[in-house]
Amino acid sequence: MNTASLRAEQRESADRNFGFLLHDVARLMRTTYDRKMRQLGLTRSQWWVMTYLYFNEGISQTELSSILDIERATLGRLLDRLEAKGWLERRPHPNDRRIKRVYLTGEVELLMQTMRAMAADVRAQALAGVAAQEQEQLLGLLAKVKGNMLAAAGERAPTDADDELEEAANG
Repeated sequence: MNTASLRAEQRESADRNFGFLLHDVARLMRTTYDRKMRQLGLTRSQWWVMTYLYFNEGISQTELSSILDIERATLGRLLDRLEAKGWLERRPHPNDRRIKRVYLTGEVELLMQTMRAMAADVRAQALAGVAAQEQEQLLGLLAKVKGNMLAAAGERAPTDADDELEEAANG
C-alpha cells in the first residue's frame, strides 16, 4: 500500500468526525424546532431562553448569560422584552440584592406546554429507529462527554448535592 492510499484511508470524513456530526445534529434539530417555534411567533433567542428557564428556574442573569453564551447586555434586553410580555420575572437573590434571579410566570405555562410538546416531536423525529436502550446509552455518553469538556474548561456540572446546599443556605 502506498503512502497516498494510506493517508486516504486514515482521513476521516465529516460524516464520521465526532465534532462535525455533533454540530450537524444539533444544528438540524435547532432549525427544525425553529420552524415550529415560528408558528408560535417565537424567535430562537426567545425560545432558547424560555426553555433554559423552564429547566433552571431561579438561575441568575449572569449564570444564564454565561451558559447561553450571550453578552449580559444583550440578554438583559431580551429579558426586558420577555418580562414586558409577562412571561418572566426577575427577583432579587435573598442574600445578595445585586443578583437577579429569573423565573417564568404562570402567563407562559400553556405556551411552555405547547413548546415542550413540539420539542418532543422533534426528539421523536431525531431518534426514530433508535431503540429505547440505545437512546439511554446515547444520553449517558453525551453527559460524559459534556462532563469531560466542563472539566477541561475548569468547570464542573452541577449536581443534586449543589441544589441541596443552596436550599439549605437559603433556608
